[in-house]
Amino acid sequence: MTPISRSGGGRRTLATLVCGALAAGALAAAGVTALQPGAASASSHREAPLISGTPQYDNTDVYAFVSPDKPDTTTIVANWIPFEEPAGGPNFYTFADDAQYDLHIDNNGDAQGELIYRYTFRTHRKNGDTFLYNTGPVTSLDDPDLNITQTYDIDLLRLHDQKLVSRTKVADDVPVAPSNVGKASMPDYAKLRGQAVHKLAGGSTTFAGQADDPFFLDLRVFDLLYGGNLTEVGRDTLKGYNVNSIALQVPNDMIRESAGQPVVGIWSTTQRKDARGGYRQVSRLGMPLVNEVVNPQKDKDKFNASAPWNDAQFLKNVTNPELPKLIEGIYKIKAPAEPRNDLVDVFLKGVKGLNQPPHVRPAEELRLNTSVKPAMHPKRLGVLDGDNAGFPNGRRLTDDVIDASLQVVEGELVGSKNDLGDAVDKNDKKFEKYFPYVAEPTSGSRGALAKGTTDGTDVRSQLGDALQPAGADGGGTDTVLVAGSAAAGAAGILLIGTGLRWWRRRYDRAY
Repeated sequence: MTPISRSGGGRRTLATLVCGALAAGALAAAGVTALQPGAASASSHREAPLISGTPQYDNTDVYAFVSPDKPDTTTIVANWIPFEEPAGGPNFYTFADDAQYDLHIDNNGDAQGELIYRYTFRTHRKNGDTFLYNTGPVTSLDDPDLNITQTYDIDLLRLHDQKLVSRTKVADDVPVAPSNVGKASMPDYAKLRGQAVHKLAGGSTTFAGQADDPFFLDLRVFDLLYGGNLTEVGRDTLKGYNVNSIALQVPNDMIRESAGQPVVGIWSTTQRKDARGGYRQVSRLGMPLVNEVVNPQKDKDKFNASAPWNDAQFLKNVTNPELPKLIEGIYKIKAPAEPRNDLVDVFLKGVKGLNQPPHVRPAEELRLNTSVKPAMHPKRLGVLDGDNAGFPNGRRLTDDVIDASLQVVEGELVGSKNDLGDAVDKNDKKFEKYFPYVAEPTSGSRGALAKGTTDGTDVRSQLGDALQPAGADGGGTDTVLVAGSAAAGAAGILLIGTGLRWWRRRYDRAY
């Protein structure tokens, strides 16, 4: 794969989109299967039968990039719990207490992790006699009104040939940023986010908590690729949904083999405790979309339980991907000839001369050259558009992995130049400029404003005088709902009383 200069804005419109989401998935998938050692990673929201029923353990995406404001460090972001509805109370979103959330780092290209950062969580409840997540406005992470809290530990495991060499506790009882219930409960959520950023020894930094889902795409492709009708394309299906994020920033020297071999492979997994007290891997993710659109139904659960060094078992899914054939059937875009060794080279080995480690063993990992400086002006198509700091050299939050993957899956590197995409080019919310970079979660109080209110209104202080029935003139700014509500309440009481009298007369029964 060599950088191809192009503007993302000049894409073809038609059949293009359809492929978008799917292609990306196929891409990734292709990469996955081609490997020998095995594990797969990808953007994966509810991508397999078993994991779709247990969202607390479901990896959705993994990102790894050289930190734009600290280029001597690498930032890893891994997300769990897809499709979090911000107002989904009264029990909001927590990490599982019976899980191990792992970030794996392969620093020599052998498809085995030499380092694992293991996050484990504990849930705490202050008051069991209330149904509330918080019993009042929350102004800090140790606020007594925050009824449900979580803390976590981090262990650093060093391995050699899959055998444990050492285990070090690097963090203990670090607080988690809570779910953003709404502005009545969390009037200054940015402050809570800031308190959840924690410095570690050795120059590392960690964060865990709720965040806006940074992945952007149009998921309607799963409706049989729009059925040939592209009038509805271009909607960011994940707009407004949150995820639970783990973010870790570590000095490059701590994770790479050496300055001369700066390429690392990264993926995440979830292990869940079973009935016998042991842990079993139930989710795995590195490159985006692999298990969503590359692997067939029969391999999805197997893939989630597998490891990168065994990825050869999925190779055919990559070299003979289903997606291009589906696109050809619906949109008459000819599928590239098989076997797709171009996908293996790009997605399982890394781009030669950029992020392919020497003696690489093909595997489904997110490969990052930590010596490549961050781009001053990142391009959403990354390497495909000449920006070597972007996907597939790692993955930044702003990288449009759907369009980039789709174009490669549809033959961009084997003579079929194209500008395919899903017409969703960026996230709906801006990312932060500093660690943890992910955008703040969408608030539970995101609904349309009541008539008479303005954005930013303190709902606690305005409750009595800010609401006004639609259509009422008001005679002043604050004639309000309170009056309307009182009238409605009185009418309701009158109706109830009338009903009770009728009931008693009919059945001659006293209450």
